[in-house]
Amino acid sequence: MPTHTSDLINFDSLLSDDELQWRETIGAFVVEEVKPYVGQWFEDQHVPVELIPRFGEMGMIGAHLKGYGCPGRSAVDYGLAMMEVEAADSGLRTIFFVLGSLAMTSIHAHGTEEQKNRYLPKMAAGEIMGAFGLTEPTAGSDPASMITRATYRKGQGWELNGEKRWIGLAHLADVTIVWAKVSTEDLIAAGYGDNVRKDREETVAGFIVPRETEGFDPVPIDHKLSMRVSTQSHITITNALVPEDSILPARFGLSAPLMCLNEARYGIGWGVLGAARDSLEQAIAYAGERTQFGKPIASFQLTQKKLVDMAVALNQGQLLALHVGRAKDAGTLDIPMISVAKLANCRTAIDICREARTVLGGNGIRHDYSPIRHAANLEGVRTYEGTDEMHTLILGQKITGIGAFS
Repeated sequence: MPTHTSDLINFDSLLSDDELQWRETIGAFVVEEVKPYVGQWFEDQHVPVELIPRFGEMGMIGAHLKGYGCPGRSAVDYGLAMMEVEAADSGLRTIFFVLGSLAMTSIHAHGTEEQKNRYLPKMAAGEIMGAFGLTEPTAGSDPASMITRATYRKGQGWELNGEKRWIGLAHLADVTIVWAKVSTEDLIAAGYGDNVRKDREETVAGFIVPRETEGFDPVPIDHKLSMRVSTQSHITITNALVPEDSILPARFGLSAPLMCLNEARYGIGWGVLGAARDSLEQAIAYAGERTQFGKPIASFQLTQKKLVDMAVALNQGQLLALHVGRAKDAGTLDIPMISVAKLANCRTAIDICREARTVLGGNGIRHDYSPIRHAANLEGVRTYEGTDEMHTLILGQKITGIGAFS
């Protein structure tokens, strides 16, 4: 039998026993130790970093990564975890994809063996935190126009200068992966000539930057009306010197950070459905209890239509997420499929949260009920890791073979 009242298609029957157990373990933890407090956390703009070691113990941080102390679970397992966490709050789920999909994946995919062994086990355990610095004040959807630059100083290391903005966890993280332009000449001088294209004057490289690095100044961004259970920073980088071995040398070019973004986008395609499911199930429960004209509002045809439309849309989104996850695990994933899930499921989720709020009436604007908080969060989620417009153009190029990005 379906676990959730919103499940009209017995979605659970499509999951293995191990997947169901994994989901229920995480879901139970979220219900008991997160949901009772998350509304107040949102109001207080509290970031519950105290939970990170607990999630590390449960094998949730970097769950999809293998080796180096990482859990090594499937893509579907990772997606299910993100859905359960986001059923509490999108900001909390953001913490996990910053740690796992972005910071840890950067090191796992592009770092040296020494870097992987040094950082990944502690990050997976929740003992240290990482951040991912790609976006800039003038380079959001167009990361190729970044101005942050790394310059090689022989015998000293790499000197970084520039700015980053909307960088999750940066002022709390022990290390931030900073992506910067670097000249081919400098990479050759540093001994990385075999890994760089010599027909280009410059490329993009990632650098592991410890929080205490002089000249590295992350400042939290305040006055947010979305994503208040997570934190983002504006980083000013002025003559920040990091050791020569701070560079991630396995891959250079913009494809390196974009590979990490695809992992994050995949998790979002699952996660937003948790926010939608939680909003819908609160609306279903409320409609059964709230009486008007002498009977519960769930007995009215218009209310039932709202609930059914939301449930059908949610179930369709779950099928899409599962299909993409199964393809990812099978090695048959076509990358634009991730854009389909991110684009469609964000749209679906925010529509469900808004509609669920209407079922709650005036009571729905208090943090006692989650839909309006979820809807506010999803305004942020819909924007980051690729706006609707960017994913539309990715899919437009897939369909037509023509890039329309500029």
